[in-house]
Amino acid sequence: MSGDAISDAERVRAQRDSSTRKRHALELFRGLPRRYDLLSAWLSFGQDPRWRRALVRGLALARGARVLDVATGTGLVAAELLAHGAGSVVGVDQSAEMLAGARARFAAGDSARIELLQAEAERLPFADASFDALTFTYLLRYVDDPRATMRELARVLRPGGRIASLEFGIPPWAPARGAWRAYTAVGLPLLGGAVSAQWREVGRFLGPSIRAFYERHPLELIVEYWRAAGLGEVRVRRMSLGGGVLMFATRAESAGEVGEVARAHARHL
Repeated sequence: MSGDAISDAERVRAQRDSSTRKRHALELFRGLPRRYDLLSAWLSFGQDPRWRRALVRGLALARGARVLDVATGTGLVAAELLAHGAGSVVGVDQSAEMLAGARARFAAGDSARIELLQAEAERLPFADASFDALTFTYLLRYVDDPRATMRELARVLRPGGRIASLEFGIPPWAPARGAWRAYTAVGLPLLGGAVSAQWREVGRFLGPSIRAFYERHPLELIVEYWRAAGLGEVRVRRMSLGGGVLMFATRAESAGEVGEVARAHARHL
């Protein structure tokens, strides 16, 4: 078998496995929106809301900006964006149940400034350069091709626009990493099980899912995905000893800048 054939076979297998993970995650989180905000804060010892606030503050949003919030879930980040001066927010998520939770959040308040759509990050239903800024949370573990997804996210961002993300991380400092492993392997399933069988399954899922993701896509490689998508000034900020990872960047202003970012990316490889 040729090297190309082996590469093709591996790619097909990776896509199949990733699609299976994506379907599993959709099913796993289907019944969670009703108490998702409260329990995600509780199970993270209050860190998840703190990370989301830091995500929006670090975006340095221009007042009146049009912002796309990808993987909006129940609208936690979208609400922060509106509170920090966004003129309008479009929130997209692939889960109809999560979007129902977001609609309930905004029903009595900022509904005139937010639009919620069911869509996938890999195929956004927007024209090029449609948004002044873009955020996404806990997304890349669930897509088939993180590199291609970053290109799609950058596509809908206007030149000079800001992009920011939040993902779970694995602490690099050995003592913190040991505590993280113990908590995700034992503590998280136990605490989740105290709430419901479904939350116990979520607790069992998260640790292995995060570890497997970073085995395939180390943080340094994710930074390269951003640069390859034409995003410059990429900045990484670890939160809570590395349990959360924020990333920020700016889309290149011109074709020349895009080329320079690509050349810098190539030199980095």
